[in-house]
Amino acid sequence: KQIDGNFIEDFDMYMRTVKRFKPRTIVGHINRLKCVMMLAVFRGTIPFSPFKGYSPQKPEFKQMYLTEEELGKFANMTYDTPNRNFTRDMFLFSCWTGICYCDMRALTEKNLVKAEDGSLWIHTERLKTGTPECVRLMEIPLAILEKYREHPICVKKGCCLPVMCNQKMNSYLKEIADFCGIKKNLTTHVARHTFGTTVTLANNVPLQDVSVMLGHASTRMTQHYARVMNSSLKEAMNNVKERLEW
Repeated sequence: KQIDGNFIEDFDMYMRTVKRFKPRTIVGHINRLKCVMMLAVFRGTIPFSPFKGYSPQKPEFKQMYLTEEELGKFANMTYDTPNRNFTRDMFLFSCWTGICYCDMRALTEKNLVKAEDGSLWIHTERLKTGTPECVRLMEIPLAILEKYREHPICVKKGCCLPVMCNQKMNSYLKEIADFCGIKKNLTTHVARHTFGTTVTLANNVPLQDVSVMLGHASTRMTQHYARVMNSSLKEAMNNVKERLEW
């Protein structure tokens, strides 16, 4: 009952200055305390939560992705073990489709739809949110699908890709990053971020279209994945300069 708004602000300041915690750690401690206080409200111990009106500093949201140069290194490298080459292929498939690990693992022939112009598209719903996901298959993902079409696991399970467990793929991705000289912590989800930045937005694909391909409910979610490249920014300002010059 002694915990009020002043206590919470002092607790926040203590963690920020004395303990020198990072914003993500502070948010974690605050949320745990907040759960206890909400439980106290539910049980009638206190009339209302003292967290009303309090908003902790949110940690900066940084998404990891590969640049065009790094993606080229990753794609053109041949490795000495089948598992590394396989992991490279699965990662590249995600880089060129934006499909996440769990959806890639669940992909079947039913999700591959041929358009009127003959192009092949992925039509599916995200397992995480249930939102529709629609993206065209370009040359690289088409070649990967064809490469593994007759794989024993694909034939047995009726899936399109024989995806191994996420933990193993992430382990191999770290080895591949060392081989390529990429100083980033690669995981399977980095491929999805790469699609949202290097493959699409950096090539002038509208944000709304990227949002549909990623299966996001709104473009606000897409903005967390997408980053405007310096080259795109430079090109955009050059266009402005050309149009406004008299």
